[in-house]
Amino acid sequence: MQKRVLGEDLEVSALGYGCMGITQSYGPSGSKEESIRVLQAAVEQGVTFFDTAEVYGPFTNEELVGEALYPYRNQVKIATKFGFQLHSDGSTGFTGLNSRPERIRQVAEASLKRLRVEAIDLFYQHRVDPEVPIEEVAGTVKELIQQGLVKHFGLSEAGADTIRRAHKVQPVTALQSEYSMWTRTVEKEILPVLEELGIGFVPFSPLGKGFLTGKIDASTDFAEGDIRNTIPRFNLEHREANQKLIGLLQNLATRKTATPAQIALAWILAQKPWIVPIPGTRKIERLQENLGAANMKLTSEDLQQIAVALNQIEVVGARYSEAMERLTDR
Repeated sequence: MQKRVLGEDLEVSALGYGCMGITQSYGPSGSKEESIRVLQAAVEQGVTFFDTAEVYGPFTNEELVGEALYPYRNQVKIATKFGFQLHSDGSTGFTGLNSRPERIRQVAEASLKRLRVEAIDLFYQHRVDPEVPIEEVAGTVKELIQQGLVKHFGLSEAGADTIRRAHKVQPVTALQSEYSMWTRTVEKEILPVLEELGIGFVPFSPLGKGFLTGKIDASTDFAEGDIRNTIPRFNLEHREANQKLIGLLQNLATRKTATPAQIALAWILAQKPWIVPIPGTRKIERLQENLGAANMKLTSEDLQQIAVALNQIEVVGARYSEAMERLTDR
């Protein structure tokens, strides 16, 4: 597996692994043993970058990741996140945002124990909290770095002004936001800022929550509890309209002897050398398929043809519910 560098010196595999889906958001989870087997298979096949968060579960995702990756601790980098206020009874979901300094420290201490590590490799603010100045957030993480509890600072779904302000207080190693062939909003303003400041980019949902694999169509039924049941872009009408994008991917995949998922991931990797997508999966065969994208070469001609085609395809439907979209910093 090729390596890439986020920020100044966080070296990770070119493709990371998004851990959220192994315990939530996509219907009933597999067994703990199956989840550990997939995570460890990722390491054995060259993945060194794993992404989790306190709110996933809550807590269960970090605990699972900590147990699965403990034997490989010196080989991998684990990113986790703070920023949500959880229910006091530990139930699923959150009651709002909370990036007050005392909350950040509380999350860091608890995450260290669940992940079974001495320092958090990359600590993201999960969503920008409008009630807490970003300078205060960055300053708190800076103190955690000085104390040796955190190694790198990250932001998620943050706007350009927030990124600049945070970076002045504590260098931001990586921004995590949604990016794929069907969610390209970061291209206009965010990616240029990251390039200017030397900040890495970690796209989540690089396969469009499964849509860009080409395996979702009008006949697909999502299980109870699957987040895609609440996302406008996945309603029946929009799924049918967005098949034009799948047609593009399938044509390219046939020409390249690849799969649509591999084309979608290879396209992201080709955008910038400091971009590290984090696709997730519960199946080892899908893991292997995804990792095959790291060895795919899209020519400049391929990329130009894709760019022209994408600009002619209108993606229909919002990427999130209105409530979730309001949490994105603009």
